Amino acid sequence: MIISLVGYMGSGKSHISKILSEKLNFKLIDLDKEISKRNKLSISEIFAKKGEISFRKLEREALEEILATEENVILSLGGGTPAYYNNMEIINANSKSVFLRASIATLSERLVKQKEKRPLIANIPDEDLPEFIAKHLFERNIFYSKAQFTVNTDNREPDAIVVEIIEKLYL
Repeated sequence: MIISLVGYMGSGKSHISKILSEKLNFKLIDLDKEISKRNKLSISEIFAKKGEISFRKLEREALEEILATEENVILSLGGGTPAYYNNMEIINANSKSVFLRASIATLSERLVKQKEKRPLIANIPDEDLPEFIAKHLFERNIFYSKAQFTVNTDNREPDAIVVEIIEKLYL
């Protein structure tokens, strides 16, 4: 079984995927790290040198390959992955998809502390971050909401989130 975690940046995909992979004894694949490794460039460098369209093509290729060849994997997807091509359809056809939903307030609180590591928001003033997130979420929620399962991450401990994911998938 492949379990794909989708959601906006800051929703907890990386953190939850680590705990989930340990609990289930599944291999962990972070799609962005996989793309980075394959191209020997950071995601920021790929965006800067090749542009977003090239990045999205590389992302799609890696996604298709992982979904076709891997088993017993927790796949942590980039925040934008579900919004391009028909990615959500192939994610749903080849894995169990879980949307980690977080409120704008939660995402803003988490992301303001991580701005230097996030090229998309690095230059956005802190006070403008909630509005930026709200607009972005509005565009992406249509894709995230196609996930087979939704788990709210607001004000919850990671272990409780993982338990809920396991219950939803195995009951």
